[in-house]
Amino acid sequence: MAHTLAHLNSASPADAAAMLDGLYGPAPWIAQRALQSRPFRSLADLRQRLRQAVGDADAQARLALVRAQPELAGPAPGGESAREQEMAGLAQGTADEQARLGELAAAYGAKFGFPFVLALRGPRGTGLSRPQVVDELARRLDNPPDAELQEALQHLHRIAEIRLQDRFGDAPAMGNDIWDWGEQLAAHSDPGYAEKGLLTVTYLTDAHRACAQQLSQWMRDCGFDEVGIDAVGNVVGRYLAGRADAPTLLTGSHYDTVRNAGKYDGRLGIFVPMACVRELRRRGRRLPYHLEVVGFAEEEGQRYRATFLGSGALVGGFRPEWLDQKDADGISMRDAMARAGLRAEDIPALRRDPARYLGFVEVHIEQGPVLYEMGLPLAAVTSINGCLRYQVQILGMACHAGTTPMDRRRDAAAAAAEMVLYVERRAARDGNSVGTVGMLEVPGGSTNVVPGECRFTLDLRAPSDAQRDALARDVLAELEAVCQRRGLRYALEESMRAAAAPSDPAWQRRWERAVDALGLPVHRMPSGAGHDAMKLHEVMPQAMLFVRGQNSGISHSPRESTSSDDIQLAAQAMLHLLDALADDTK
Repeated sequence: MAHTLAHLNSASPADAAAMLDGLYGPAPWIAQRALQSRPFRSLADLRQRLRQAVGDADAQARLALVRAQPELAGPAPGGESAREQEMAGLAQGTADEQARLGELAAAYGAKFGFPFVLALRGPRGTGLSRPQVVDELARRLDNPPDAELQEALQHLHRIAEIRLQDRFGDAPAMGNDIWDWGEQLAAHSDPGYAEKGLLTVTYLTDAHRACAQQLSQWMRDCGFDEVGIDAVGNVVGRYLAGRADAPTLLTGSHYDTVRNAGKYDGRLGIFVPMACVRELRRRGRRLPYHLEVVGFAEEEGQRYRATFLGSGALVGGFRPEWLDQKDADGISMRDAMARAGLRAEDIPALRRDPARYLGFVEVHIEQGPVLYEMGLPLAAVTSINGCLRYQVQILGMACHAGTTPMDRRRDAAAAAAEMVLYVERRAARDGNSVGTVGMLEVPGGSTNVVPGECRFTLDLRAPSDAQRDALARDVLAELEAVCQRRGLRYALEESMRAAAAPSDPAWQRRWERAVDALGLPVHRMPSGAGHDAMKLHEVMPQAMLFVRGQNSGISHSPRESTSSDDIQLAAQAMLHLLDALADDTK
């Protein structure tokens, strides 16, 4: 029979310790220290207390904890470790596979002085495959020792989390379903990536349209009253209130991706409210406000030089001149829309009346390492950084690399190199500013030719518009100075301007109360990434909830990940927010 939190809170110290024995292997001190914090408000609270017990220990105790773990390539251990290894199939495989695993494990032990620790049941809790285990071991061999020790401890926490889930019968049902939706939607990918098992979904491709159809069907299955695809390609689902004239809460995120993407950026913010609607429908519960969930068709700016096409249309920010932009294959946005059966002339009618909306909330994976390193699953977002993006072309003179003296050259690439380094120095000066040259190319370049042209992008971000604009002024002044000194010309195109978007204080507090209701510490942090919430911020109050990413929070990468347990907490937080808002609007 599964344990209960009430039993744990009321049990004797010895019985309570026995209930938690072995979560971290042979380390009873962790449970003993955590139990000093009884009573626990929730299992999430208990997980945080266990993690805190490890974090509060001295460095030698943490190292000893990792060293005490069983060898994955060694003799099969007993108990939960044996079941976890069985799920990954570590005892099976060919002799060559066994030898490869043994070689990697030996190299790992020789480098780090402790065994390879991996949460074998993975982020979904159902188990990693043997090849995934081998790939992860090979990857982590490249880590510096201090970073690898921290990663090993993170995996120990995940192992303990899953074991605790089993003992208390606390399967994350909503989190598992949302995880599965992410896997299924990732089956749709653009040509050139799909064949390699990589995820790329850009605006109005066949894969993009397939995603829209899949989301529409899932929304219907979840019990939305109205589902449709609008003139810009947004998937819109509405769960109606009991009366037609009720106000509306807007939520959602984007379903397009960057190239070679992860599965959660944007999409998590569609799936979480979908699962909440399904749960509300299961309960037979109607809210005193309409809930509108939008899968925004475009946010990333990958196919055309425009961003936030989906959310921008809802605030009246879609620019007609964008329709004439062409992609790399020469297909205009106007033609792409026509091929998708969308009517560009209907886009102005998508503009929402802010007077009819309570606000906008968005759930999003953090896309950074902060929550992962702090050991926190959720955070309330305080603001979204403002951003400026530019396309830059520097023009010099192409000439022979062997016969042109160094002091006679007009080298466009050398000027661009100066700019890359300047952007790095100048952004670092502010502390919270960031600057990136993400694309850099020499069109038609050759090994033995001094570059006559260089193109690059600029991405400049800061917590306030004033700080962002000061950064941009300095960078563009340096561009002018470098080109003048080197005898070069340049062309500059601003491709995006997004204002900083501080969270509405009342809505931020709603997220904070939802996190606290789960028994979790309330953490507040800004977002360095841009989000659809930035656009909705122009016309209505907004606030975001961050969900921890795994793998050190990496994003815009196939290694982008989160756990079904953290997703479950995000869904529970959103349900709490919806219920609390219902009480406020009765």
